Amino acid sequence: MVLSRGWSLFLVGVGVWTWVIWPRFGLAIWNDTRAWSGGAVGVGAPTGFLWIHAVLIAASLAIGSTAGVLGIRGWRAARRLSRKGQPGGVEPDDQRI
Repeated sequence: MVLSRGWSLFLVGVGVWTWVIWPRFGLAIWNDTRAWSGGAVGVGAPTGFLWIHAVLIAASLAIGSTAGVLGIRGWRAARRLSRKGQPGGVEPDDQRI
């Protein structure tokens, strides 16, 4: 399957958006007093509030990274497909992402 350039660009955008938003959210969670049992940032043990958000952030970054990589691969495959008709172009089997 070859993605269109539009969908590929969308997936790259999702990957970039994920890496722009989630690390900032992680910093906000880290600095939240609810994340620490001592009631102050960095005081005491991490609470469930911190752990569940850390898991959510890690999962979101993994999903966003995967979407971005697929978008890049799709963009490259669509570019190869557009050169197919040119001399020295790619073979049909080389168009998969």
